[in-house]
Amino acid sequence: MDVGTFGELLDVRGVCLRFGGSAVLDGVTFTVRNGTFCSLIGPNGAGKTSLFNCISRFYEPDSGSIRMAGVDVLAAPAHRVTRLGLTRTFQELALFPSMSVLENVVLGTHPTTGSGFLRGALRTPQARREERRARGRCHELLDLLGLGALSERPASTLAYGLQKRVELARALAGEPRLLLLDEPASGLTGAEVAEYADLLRALRRELDLSVLLIEHHMAMVMQISDHVVVLDRGRVIADGTPLQVQSDPRVIEAYLGMPA
Repeated sequence: MDVGTFGELLDVRGVCLRFGGSAVLDGVTFTVRNGTFCSLIGPNGAGKTSLFNCISRFYEPDSGSIRMAGVDVLAAPAHRVTRLGLTRTFQELALFPSMSVLENVVLGTHPTTGSGFLRGALRTPQARREERRARGRCHELLDLLGLGALSERPASTLAYGLQKRVELARALAGEPRLLLLDEPASGLTGAEVAEYADLLRALRRELDLSVLLIEHHMAMVMQISDHVVVLDRGRVIADGTPLQVQSDPRVIEAYLGMPA
């Protein structure tokens, strides 16, 4: 099933998740439309990362459905979820520090190659063609993210903010239809947060990105989001435009701990 511009891309319906008898997610329902930026916000412990882990198949929800462009995500093997067009980043950097920037990014292309392990190991012509294509694509992404001149540097030698960009490039190398970003601005300075927001806007124009974002920097969320979903104690308490959500009394109460 394909989706047109602003068609439904991700559909989450009634997702429930329990750990040790406690409800972490309680009937979470929302959609992300094609070509949009959707932010998932809420106080600490609201269930945001647990929901990401369900969408990307790190967790198996107890009930509910998750569909990507009409395809049942939960029916797919966990190691195949990237082939559905879902890639993600994590709160903590997960780069290979001794590998070069380019090598780290190339790792993100593996879900999109079709030659398989045996052909890759034997260096068949098809495998070599796919490798050239993948490396070319990664060089383009690094240039787009302002990292082209650093492609041969070990990832560990880069400043933290640049390492965040490398992780973003690796996620983009998988050619996602929906990119999941888990607190990408965490640990960045105020100036770096603003630069990252500008970068996401530029990537949206260049790559026609659709993004689901977890973020605590509210200024960034309000600047780049088309749609905001607010979780509190595992439930959706608000769902709408940034303007609608930031003035919602339930959201104010969840963040401030008092009625608006």
